[in-house]
Amino acid sequence: MAGTNEINANESQRVVPLNTWVLISQFKLSYNLLRRPDGTFNRHLAEFLDRKVPANANPVDGVISFDVVVNRETNLISRIYRPGVAGESSPGVSELEKPVASDVITPVIMFFHGGSFAHSSANSAIYDTLCRRLVGICDAVVVSVNYRRAPENRYPCAYDDGWAAVEWVNSRKWLLCKDSKVHIYLAGDSSGGNIAHNVALRAVDSEIEILGNILLNPMFGGQERTESETRLDGKYFVTLQDRDWYWRAFLPEGETRDHPACNPFGPNGKPLEGVKFPKSLVVVAGLDLVQDWQLAFVEGLKKAGQDVKLLYLEQATIGFYLLPNNDHFYTVMDEIRNFVSANPVNVT
Repeated sequence: MAGTNEINANESQRVVPLNTWVLISQFKLSYNLLRRPDGTFNRHLAEFLDRKVPANANPVDGVISFDVVVNRETNLISRIYRPGVAGESSPGVSELEKPVASDVITPVIMFFHGGSFAHSSANSAIYDTLCRRLVGICDAVVVSVNYRRAPENRYPCAYDDGWAAVEWVNSRKWLLCKDSKVHIYLAGDSSGGNIAHNVALRAVDSEIEILGNILLNPMFGGQERTESETRLDGKYFVTLQDRDWYWRAFLPEGETRDHPACNPFGPNGKPLEGVKFPKSLVVVAGLDLVQDWQLAFVEGLKKAGQDVKLLYLEQATIGFYLLPNNDHFYTVMDEIRNFVSANPVNVT
């Protein structure tokens, strides 16, 4: 099984709710159709297979959404989600950007979707739903960034787009809270978690303050094979062959997986000792084959003296946070709500 593109159905079905198993298995099947052995990618078919939804200024689950152009030169678009009022007529453009409540702190969660740098988008249905849930759970505004994808746009394009979106958000007066600041958090799953961390690195040398990073099963790696990679290869939706393909598609040509974009605390990583870096919440699924790299990332932050909380979910697989059909989903959402709250409470 190891090294193949097959799914070990018996292994994964024992621990994954049926509808989650079906969802991720469908992703896996389509992903296998889209990757080519020569390193190219069938983008036309990818767009056809990806179920997308338009922005909707009418409240859906109490949330309205609208798209904005962040950078015309790079065609960078972001989708904004904010609370809406049921029964209200569709708001005009000016009403979409009405100031957030002046008497409370409203967090702005900038979300970077997953998909191994190559798949999905800000308007993919599964991520549209997740962003709406984050608005309701966290009483937040969510900005989902439609970054450029590999292999057509390699490193550092996704990071460039992420930083451009941060600058745009930070300049929006309607997002200012009562302390005259925009309270920015970065979040993402898989490759989106990787992007969130690397965009936060750029903020270190700027005047923009990032308050925290939320990394769900972040996509990290390295040249050396780890115990979890060997043990879990091919058992829960993902193979090493898959992961290697995506790193070759994203990293600069000729670079190894010890590039700092892949291995942030590896031989070429940027030291974070003494650096004012935002706090991090790192969620690791115990059945994700790259968990050893995620745990090494957490240890790297700790050794650098940074504030990091690890949430390790032993029986979780990739994508468990996409559907509210398991206890892990609710545990993580409680943690995220607490993480961005101005008045956090203990989460047990």
